[in-house]
Amino acid sequence: QVQLVESGGGSIQPGGSLRLSCAASGLTYRHVCMGWFRQTPGKEREGIAIISTSGRGTLYADSVEGRFTISRDNAKNMLYLQMNSVLPEDTAMYYCAADPCGGGWYDRLSKFQPPYWGQGTQVTVSS
Repeated sequence: QVQLVESGGGSIQPGGSLRLSCAASGLTYRHVCMGWFRQTPGKEREGIAIISTSGRGTLYADSVEGRFTISRDNAKNMLYLQMNSVLPEDTAMYYCAADPCGGGWYDRLSKFQPPYWGQGTQVTVSS
């Protein structure tokens, strides 16, 4: 079955950097579009970044554009989120997700509706 396992979360001070990882198994990784979402208690889950099967296409939410970078390694079935210049409002549970897009793409983040999800990794930004 499909498994997505996030890692790399933790506590960090504002302005710092953190890299999240997501290991994927049980699917043909090079055929799936991948993304990162985040959620805080009492709020809706927010899609923050997605990446195409090749890695050449990316989309970001305004809240993270210019600070976060999504990337993937198809040889290792891995997804990454490099988080720089973090802010207290970046505190959330972060989830990776996969959609078997088959080489397709999306014209906006909200079109990314993945059926596969990881369990999440917590990121806390605090001084």
